[in-house]
Amino acid sequence: MRALLLYPQFPQSFWSYDRAMEMAGLKSVIPPLGIITVAALLPQDWEIRFFDRNVSLETDADWQWCDIVIISAMLVQKPDFHYLIKKAVKWGKKVAVGGPYPTSVPEDALNSGANYLILDEGEMTIPLFLEALNQGQTKGIFRSIDKPDVTTSPMPRFDLLQMNAYFMMAIQFSRGCPFNCEFCDIISLYGRKPRTKNSDQALAELQTLYDLGWRGSVFIVDDNFIGNQRNVKIFLRELIPWLKQRNYPFTFLTEASVNLAQDDELLELMTEARFYGVFLGIETPDQDSLHVTKKVQNTRNSLVEACDKINQAGLLIYAGFILGFDGERTGAGDRIQQFIAETNIPQPMLGILQALPNTALWTRLRQENRLIENISSTAMGDQNALMNFIPTRSISEIAKEYVEGFWRLYEPKTYLNRCFQQCLNIRVKNRWQQTKKLPLDVGLRVISNLIWHQGIRRPEIREQFWLQLWTILWKKPEVLVMYLVLCLTGEHFWEYRILAKKRIAEQLGYDPLTVSFENIE
Repeated sequence: MRALLLYPQFPQSFWSYDRAMEMAGLKSVIPPLGIITVAALLPQDWEIRFFDRNVSLETDADWQWCDIVIISAMLVQKPDFHYLIKKAVKWGKKVAVGGPYPTSVPEDALNSGANYLILDEGEMTIPLFLEALNQGQTKGIFRSIDKPDVTTSPMPRFDLLQMNAYFMMAIQFSRGCPFNCEFCDIISLYGRKPRTKNSDQALAELQTLYDLGWRGSVFIVDDNFIGNQRNVKIFLRELIPWLKQRNYPFTFLTEASVNLAQDDELLELMTEARFYGVFLGIETPDQDSLHVTKKVQNTRNSLVEACDKINQAGLLIYAGFILGFDGERTGAGDRIQQFIAETNIPQPMLGILQALPNTALWTRLRQENRLIENISSTAMGDQNALMNFIPTRSISEIAKEYVEGFWRLYEPKTYLNRCFQQCLNIRVKNRWQQTKKLPLDVGLRVISNLIWHQGIRRPEIREQFWLQLWTILWKKPEVLVMYLVLCLTGEHFWEYRILAKKRIAEQLGYDPLTVSFENIE
């Protein structure tokens, strides 16, 4: 078989960093780990051509060459995902799809003409798909309620990547999360029992990246890296000497639950293993809302103190916040802004609550007849879509708080000040070891573009840029690369906040060029 593996394009979204990637001379933030793992699960005698369409596009010759097209997608990739299915149908090619989006909403892929739906986790369902192909079946839906032992998961096909096109590389250590947050689809996709790879397996993946020449940051894409704390600590204790023997070629970023702050040993191991940052699902400082959405792990200790402790351990904090929980009181957006100002979290991901298919929230709202039939839960797939259910306070009020909050959070001076303060707050042990790595050519391009765009071209932030840069160089040079990357990604958010405002205005039925959210009731 000759298989054409395609990863759809991302629209401009919170995490796409479009402008920042352009200025850095890169194409995409991270590679698609799922589909290159699928490539490793396919028979060795298959011929494979892979295209991450965010990096480079396939040609008509590739479409003509292949016997089958395989596509993996997340919700946010919906437009290009359906375009590719329909294109395969026009070419007369069989098309197989998988990933979080078709797993959650399989009927969408069927309606576009997909022949094979390889759903849930590929280690369980790709063998079923291959067996069906061998039997000559021309269509099928392959599912499994069983969860695979990820210690049997193959090495991803990192060799298929154009590595110099990405900002970071990626590996996965675990799947699943032990918590029970009502709105989250991770536990419906991967379960509540965290399953981890073994340390040798994870180190072998890092060795492959090292052998392929990668030097820089690696994103460990687990939805909750510390879900199985015992196994994570075992891995980190083996990772630390591995890094030292190779002169620390990588720095790491991951996602974790806020209870990370309660484990001093884990914090120490992560910083010693060159983790420079962590994404936390904070959601809201409102305790009532946290209880309603069953995110009780965030109610046990002060969230401000947790953030401070994680900073003091040496980690930069990224965090997610949500508006629209049931029973939410007016002013939730202002309270989120106050929390962010107090903790100086540089890049807060502020979004409006969505009831994703098959989550506990979606099930409850369906039982309460509160789902809005004519609004698809996958309409936007991004944080700036209005909710697809009837909230307990007015949609316009939530929309207003979202737009005003996002606009103020990413006002250039405010944003740069948070980046500066967060970097100063981080405690770093080794003054001569950069907390974050960039390839030399990328780093030089970033510095030159920042000097031009923020140090010269923008008079409103020019003085602030130079003052903060010199202060970082003088007081804490070990966070210089981290700080410069935060400045760089600000270029994306300063554009994206305009798009977010436009999208919300259009959904509310206003002219995005004239609407003033201050006047919306």
